[in-house]
Amino acid sequence: MKKSHTKRKKKAITLLEIMIVIFLIGLIGSVIGYNVKGSLEEGKAFRSEQGIEKLKDIFQMEMASGATAEQIIANPQGYLENSGLVANADKLLKDGWNQPYKISAKGDYDLKIKSDAWEKHKEKKEKKLGKKAEHVSSSQEE
Repeated sequence: MKKSHTKRKKKAITLLEIMIVIFLIGLIGSVIGYNVKGSLEEGKAFRSEQGIEKLKDIFQMEMASGATAEQIIANPQGYLENSGLVANADKLLKDGWNQPYKISAKGDYDLKIKSDAWEKHKEKKEKKLGKKAEHVSSSQEE
């Protein structure tokens, strides 16, 4: 009685297969990274927009209490801290890109709060949307 020893062939992974898998992982990772970058920019823009609104509201309440626009511009952090509405005044005075807001007087009892990075983001987005709208309208005309 002979025992039959059947040899199983071990199938090895070839170098080409490994390279294909690594290429596919890199491709998928780059697509995900590109999409996440857009989401991060939108998050920064949202944070900036909300920060501007919060600052306007708090400063308007301070002006209703008797402060002038010039006083607030001279010491915005002090007015935020004294309002009792802000836990971290230094963080609120910076936009989503960590750049300080520009605060200027718009009359005696009104302030203009601006973020250069947010403005650039809006312009970039409007151009992108404008190009898409042009492309859609030109393809509809054909």
